[in-house]
Amino acid sequence: MRFSELLKHAPDLLQRPEADAEISAPISEDSRSIERGGLFVARRGLKVDSHAFIEAAIANGAAAVVGERPPQEVHCSVPYAQVADAQQVIGYLAAAYYGFPSHALTLIGVTGTDGKTTTTSLIYNMLKCAGVPVGMISTVSAVIGDEELPTGLHVTTPTASEVQGYLRRMVEAGLTHCVLEATSHGLAQGRVNGVAFDVAVLTNITHEHLDFHGSFENYRAAKGLLFSRLAESYTKAGVPKCAVINLDDPNAGYFLGLSESVKQIAYSTGGYGQVNLLSWRAEPSGIQATLLDSAEGVSLTFRTPLIGLYNLQNILAATAAALALSVPPEAIRRGIETLPPIPGRMERIDEGQDFIAIVDFAHTPNALEKALRAVRSLTDGRVIAVFGSAGLRDVEKRRLMAEVGAQLADICVLTAEDPRTESLDAILEMMAAGARRMGGVEGETFFRVPDRGAALAFACQLARRGDVVIACGKGHEQSMCFGEIEYPWDDREALRAALRGAPLKTLPTARA
Repeated sequence: MRFSELLKHAPDLLQRPEADAEISAPISEDSRSIERGGLFVARRGLKVDSHAFIEAAIANGAAAVVGERPPQEVHCSVPYAQVADAQQVIGYLAAAYYGFPSHALTLIGVTGTDGKTTTTSLIYNMLKCAGVPVGMISTVSAVIGDEELPTGLHVTTPTASEVQGYLRRMVEAGLTHCVLEATSHGLAQGRVNGVAFDVAVLTNITHEHLDFHGSFENYRAAKGLLFSRLAESYTKAGVPKCAVINLDDPNAGYFLGLSESVKQIAYSTGGYGQVNLLSWRAEPSGIQATLLDSAEGVSLTFRTPLIGLYNLQNILAATAAALALSVPPEAIRRGIETLPPIPGRMERIDEGQDFIAIVDFAHTPNALEKALRAVRSLTDGRVIAVFGSAGLRDVEKRRLMAEVGAQLADICVLTAEDPRTESLDAILEMMAAGARRMGGVEGETFFRVPDRGAALAFACQLARRGDVVIACGKGHEQSMCFGEIEYPWDDREALRAALRGAPLKTLPTARA
């Protein structure tokens, strides 16, 4: 595609070049990985101004450059276009480069603080059970036909160029639908700009990522972009625009207001919506429940190995989205009941021990509360929770996480969780203060074990027959960050090692 053609789809274009170029490779923000014939996008970042890498990008094959600085301020020997906000432009340029693949797909976007991956997986499985050729992009992986591709080390929506590339591959594979998990970072940073969504799903909104967004209102507004842009995005023949909203969430009214020009389906565990939970009961193998779509008169009874009321909310959200797409009730039921285990989501680890061991991704105060309440129903014994709080992230969350743990677990083991360049000891002290605030007693009801492998081993040593040990915060993730380096780490492998009596050591710098 010609550079001049791409630029027709760039919003807030301030200056276009007189010369043109052929763009024959993907768009990239990384001068090191740019392919020959690719388009390099430079922008002013929080830490680095990548305009400084334009020459390196050109040396590596960039055929043209988009940046934020005026042309006279940069040294650029290839065609250069200036835009107001490069980060927000990339998605539109990538969509154009890949031929607007989302225009040929029915797109379901799922956002919220917690439950996104489970809800995304449920919708995907319901559509599969209905015989729909469907793909999925989650924070765990991208699924395209029989191929599954990892999408990153930590929770995030893939880059704009990667998202559009995955969607193009789905179209070429003959898929007709895609379920895409949209994080607040991904929405705010424009990674899904250029994606024409048809159904927007909200799980919930709670305290998270305030370090990045600055305030709860900004965080909520980022999530709201998925809904406010729904009506204005490309409309496909026969595909309705629909917003699916959790009426149990205190912010439901905000999202209803953003999406009032499209069809809305509200769901509720309290009976206040269109799709409601009628009854449920916990069983040794999971949950049996009945839900009702009051508008369509559809009643559905199912069993699921998922546990906890919060997972029933996820099921209601997925069911509402599936109904919006006219998925038959029987396919919805089968989609719920045949959902494969989701990596790192209430994943049981069995090494023959006489207590329950679980790895879960709960890394927010709300998610931790729901996880601890859920595992409480599995045992008459004690709940032993192992968790930490990430460095260079929302500082207030450290206290809140520890307070939740002190209130709902019998024993908390506070440990490392991606301390990054912060002092792990300082993070753990803040958490310990939160635990003490809720009446926790160090050495009795909570402990500090900085090394995560040792913390898991310690928790397993404390456990008695019938107890539950739950490791929270890392879930499916495959690394842990100390300093500025990502080191290999898998909580599931670490918990298995601890159960076998051979705990993995996190890192020699665990106390840095």
